Amino acid sequence: MRFVIQRVKNAHVDVDGQTVGQIGLGYLVLIGIKDSDTEELADKMIRKMINLRIFEDENGKTNLNLATVHGELLLISQFTLYADCHHGNRPSFINAGAPEMADRLYEYIIRKCSEEVPVVRHGIFGADMKVHLLNDGPFTVILDSDEIFPS
Repeated sequence: MRFVIQRVKNAHVDVDGQTVGQIGLGYLVLIGIKDSDTEELADKMIRKMINLRIFEDENGKTNLNLATVHGELLLISQFTLYADCHHGNRPSFINAGAPEMADRLYEYIIRKCSEEVPVVRHGIFGADMKVHLLNDGPFTVILDSDEIFPS
């Protein structure tokens, strides 16, 4: 599982010209899921993400987490995070999770995040989404479950 976390001042996602999710200060999270990912792994990734201290305190140090700044979440499914570019110039997506399984796990992540964070918005799985953001910093962190929770 991969989370690309961008600290944002604000962000929104549009589908067919309509805004389907919008947040203020918080994280825009691009979520990639592979076939071997589980709910248990999602729980670990969510906990890690929510507890990241990447907001600045009064001294300009990154000491504050999402809850401390009353941050919001915008969660976007993105199978392209599992693009394999080793051979040729056209990426392969065989490492991305099967759509039905990935959609189910994405919905699980949305539910679990909603239990921890008061404002959670999201895109539409499989839709052609247009994501807009004002990146704060910019500050981007990549959480890859294979690296932080090796099996």
